[in-house]
Amino acid sequence: MDMMTTTAAAGTIVDPIVLQIVEGTLNSIEAEIEYAIERTARSPMIREAHDYRVGLFDKRCRKLTGRSYSAMPNAVVRDFPLETMRPGDVYLMNDTYLTEGSIGHLPDLCSTVPVFHDGEVVALIQAFGHHDDIGGRVPGSMPGTATSVFEEGLAVPPIKFYSEGVRNEAAFTIIKRNTRVPEMLAADLDSEMQACLMGARRMAELFSRFGRDTVEACFQAILDKCRDVFARELLPKIADGEYVWEDYVEHDGLTDPKLHKIALTMIKRGDKITLDFTGTDPQSTGPINWPADYADGAFLIKWIAPILRNLADTPERAAEIDVNEGVCEVFDVIFPPKGTLITPEWPAPTNARSFVLLRCLCLLAGAVAQAVDGRIPADQETIRYTGFFGLDRDGKPFLSREVLGGGSGGRFYADGNDAIHIVPDSRNQPAEFTETRFPLLVEKLALRTDSGGAGYRRGGLGYEKHYRALVDCRTIVTADRVRLGCYGVKGGQAGQPFCVTVDLEGEARKLGGLVDGEPVKAGQVVRVVTTGGGGWGDPLEREPERVARDVTEGRVSHDAARNAYGVVLITTAQGVASIDTAATTALRDEMRLRRSSPLPMIDRGPGFEAMLNGSNPDPSSS
Repeated sequence: MDMMTTTAAAGTIVDPIVLQIVEGTLNSIEAEIEYAIERTARSPMIREAHDYRVGLFDKRCRKLTGRSYSAMPNAVVRDFPLETMRPGDVYLMNDTYLTEGSIGHLPDLCSTVPVFHDGEVVALIQAFGHHDDIGGRVPGSMPGTATSVFEEGLAVPPIKFYSEGVRNEAAFTIIKRNTRVPEMLAADLDSEMQACLMGARRMAELFSRFGRDTVEACFQAILDKCRDVFARELLPKIADGEYVWEDYVEHDGLTDPKLHKIALTMIKRGDKITLDFTGTDPQSTGPINWPADYADGAFLIKWIAPILRNLADTPERAAEIDVNEGVCEVFDVIFPPKGTLITPEWPAPTNARSFVLLRCLCLLAGAVAQAVDGRIPADQETIRYTGFFGLDRDGKPFLSREVLGGGSGGRFYADGNDAIHIVPDSRNQPAEFTETRFPLLVEKLALRTDSGGAGYRRGGLGYEKHYRALVDCRTIVTADRVRLGCYGVKGGQAGQPFCVTVDLEGEARKLGGLVDGEPVKAGQVVRVVTTGGGGWGDPLEREPERVARDVTEGRVSHDAARNAYGVVLITTAQGVASIDTAATTALRDEMRLRRSSPLPMIDRGPGFEAMLNGSNPDPSSS
């Protein structure tokens, strides 16, 4: 960037100081909206777990901010042209097939507010949250055995929910009638809409301060900067060529566990990447479908493009790179014909679409790993839904939903992070909150020992969380990676898969990843252990001192230290693991000699081989 001026695509000269102010203000507005929602929402999923997102867009529906992903206003503008909008209008939607691919399942009700300057729409603001219930067959609106969208809840196409500040009471009545938690949903919608209206006032102030031409020129410069960073800084790290990869969802809630394939051919030519999903399996009978083939794949591109930030020269530089609509100029997407997992036809169910959505991240990472000699993080699976419903001790209905993260993949320069969530700033519910609001006791919350894949840089650890039911109730689960661990890269091993068990007369009853309402008796304990990230690099190259520290801290067991890392340890009376150097050297030499072939670039773990061979590995084997 020139120290004095920047030229936007439209030819307008942008002062770099003004550009910095505008860009910083947009980020500040987005953060302020999110904070307002967190402070005023009522549902645990939004207020406590922080499962919601905000986006700021220009009048052409181009996303301006890059703090995190968001929905898209394209469907609203499609049905309600900008010239028909008035100050005080608020739009609402959640229909997975009528929202241009940006809303994946019905609990994600999305609010849209136009921003006005001199009587014209100059920008749009959105917020969507994962609401606790929007009707359907199962409390929480995520039935794992759904065969159509009609079982998943109330579908709302884009509607005008407020007209010049006046709420559509008929629509509001219908929505409240179709949820099991009407007061909470009403409060959450009010929280999101009022926060967006506040943000619209902030953006209007920005236009009043600098003028429309200047602000819009800054918008273009912000988008151009993102495009140029990818085209000039990140893409040159990938050699021109074609790279093929595929990943799998291993169950759909209805059919026998099997590998549902998502295929990708990544074609890199100069400053452009084409993503071709031809070869992806047909849409599923169950709810794992994701309608991504709208708006030229804009949502999908913005969702998976951040993977390429890992190619930046340093981790610090990667953290500086925001991903906005500008990145869409760097990617083209080729979708298969209608009727596949990523091009499903209505009314195919979609409530567990996160399985395919997250696998698309792994697809791009796996293809890029081949192009850059593995210099990309190993796999991770850091979102799954668990919960309980029933009647509390006073006979009143309760619904507890929680999003639990997992370990991130190891990287060439560092271990993976423990117990993270793919939703930025998200977190598990505090035990105190759960215990005061629901008939549950949280008896354990810890990192899951040995869950991270072994490697020169270890995968991050997942959660281990135990709940004791205080009343007869039911548990619900929506989770992937219950058989296939998160893959390791460049010799690293796959992480441990997800697992839920329920105590039953001294034995543990093992549940799968899509559970609509498994009975739990009062006094029984439900144990949830989440996935660890894949490992990166040869485990036998990991420094013994790091392994010893992991054992002392409880991240790695003595058995894993020996069997996976070849490190022989002696534990002192104080519980500190010390290294038997001679024995470690001898064991590692022996383990290298036993290897019959070079370590693979990508290791999918034992569950993959078992499923390929037609067997059904224990969904909780770990």
